[in-house]
Amino acid sequence: MEALSGFGEALVRLASLETAFHVAWATLLGIFVGSLPGLTATMGVALLTTLTYTMERDAAILVLICMYVGAIYGGSRSAILLNIPGTPASAATALDGYPLARQGRARHAMALATAGSALGTMVGILLLVLLAPPLGEAALRFGSFEFFWLAVFGIVISGQLTGGTYPLKGYIAGILGLMVAMVGSEGIHAHIRFNFDYQPLNGGIALIPAMVGAFGFAEILTVMFAPKGHVVGTRGERDRILPRWSDLWRYKFTIGRSGVIGTLVGIIPGVGEDIGAWASYAAARRTSRERDRFGKGSLEGLTAAETGNSAVVPGAMIPALTLAVPGSAPAAVLIAALFIHGIRPGPMIMIEQPDFIYLVAVMLLFATLAIAVFGLALTRLFALVLKVPREILMPIVFTLCVIGPYALTQRVFDIWVMVVFGLVGFVLRQMHYPMAPLVLGIILGDLVDKNLRRGLTLSDGDLTPFFTRPISAVLVALIGLTLVFSIPVVRTGASRLFGGGGPRG
Repeated sequence: MEALSGFGEALVRLASLETAFHVAWATLLGIFVGSLPGLTATMGVALLTTLTYTMERDAAILVLICMYVGAIYGGSRSAILLNIPGTPASAATALDGYPLARQGRARHAMALATAGSALGTMVGILLLVLLAPPLGEAALRFGSFEFFWLAVFGIVISGQLTGGTYPLKGYIAGILGLMVAMVGSEGIHAHIRFNFDYQPLNGGIALIPAMVGAFGFAEILTVMFAPKGHVVGTRGERDRILPRWSDLWRYKFTIGRSGVIGTLVGIIPGVGEDIGAWASYAAARRTSRERDRFGKGSLEGLTAAETGNSAVVPGAMIPALTLAVPGSAPAAVLIAALFIHGIRPGPMIMIEQPDFIYLVAVMLLFATLAIAVFGLALTRLFALVLKVPREILMPIVFTLCVIGPYALTQRVFDIWVMVVFGLVGFVLRQMHYPMAPLVLGIILGDLVDKNLRRGLTLSDGDLTPFFTRPISAVLVALIGLTLVFSIPVVRTGASRLFGGGGPRG
């Protein structure tokens, strides 16, 4: 009842014409950002953060959340019509969305993707309202020892899950991020380190320029070097624009399961929407009666992927709000935006601003309603937007990449940081290194550093409490298991042991 009351009060507080205006333009912009290959949700949120400094707190957070939700959903447009995921979260969507479009069912595929995204986010919102308050209270028991291991776990798990068949590359990217986070003044005694006698580095590497470079400029370079995609035609289709209720009812268990899987994946620090989509897709394929159609135009596979990646968004907000540890890369940018606008995410949020979690839930609800309306009403428009030549689009995006970091501090140095991280990010992408662990290493590096030093101060240099306190011991065990199972021989042996000799596929 307390959760219902808090949600109702937040709904009344945000119900206004100004809110509707912000929801409309921010969600629509987010859908366009997500649908255009090369413009990711992280990049959209990072660029928009630099434009919200003068906005009122609730309005600023609202437009950022709408951008986040819209961009994750928007990636399905290009995945279906171009076979190029607009965001990494939509990679699983392309497996069945594009074959459906090739069969002349593009509008039906987009309608079903819209319904799956909306329902997945709804499931995530429900779990956010139910799980965030008790998790916030449990987080009050966390000390420096626990937060140190939690941050390490976030980097390790993101390296493990986004590194593809080579987890080592994920770990290397995460460690590179940690090394970048160590540059500049440390957080306890303000001792300057690793600045190489270059004064602008005394303040460290700012998060927003580094993130805009790694996800923005690097994406631009990647897109310009990639072959062009061709939009599947939608004119003359006798295809549905609204999803069939019979399809939604037939896949109700898939939608519910994918929503829960996506939310739980979102709660794991640093994992992200792409893993939510793939985990939901794999679960649906494993239990489906039509598994032979997966990858060839399965409506169930498309629904599972879109439901799973959208449910990660509310799920990622749970650790971001209650632990100040991002569940995904866009959530990491949101944490930075929260601090900018005077909100301190973490265990104290349930004491200092207990109503804010419900405000976020209502903002997510408004964004979900907006993607449902826009997604069903503007199908043809999205197809036209995808035809914008990249030679026109990418210079505009690059301009925004330059303006955003510069607007933060009015320092030319931050523009160079963006350029350097963009070039490094592009090179790493060509070698198939994931970007998420790199950026999360930068974000979580400060948490690792401060809590390690603070914990050693509290224990007079004794490392024992890092391993003997109950929550710390559990986190150490999880990290150890993650590292062990990242070894190919161990992983292969475990799959044989637990998978038996059953059928593959």
